Amino acid sequence: VAAVLISMLFAAPAFAQSACEALALSKDGKPLAGAAKTAFVTKCKKDSCEPKAVTSDGKPLSGATKNTFMKKCQNDA
Repeated sequence: VAAVLISMLFAAPAFAQSACEALALSKDGKPLAGAAKTAFVTKCKKDSCEPKAVTSDGKPLSGATKNTFMKKCQNDA
């Protein structure tokens, strides 16, 4: 059992896929590729992080603080 759990731990990142990459489909349901996929994933990550860029009291972040937050959020997404 331990061996299976350990092997799954190392295999999981290889199969992991961001939610935006999973949504990168054309109108006919085929997966996007190349520049179209890159543009879609970038926009998707930005759009998913934008509502989270707020201070603890609910005010929108701005300036360098927002830029730092957005970069980290998009890298984690």
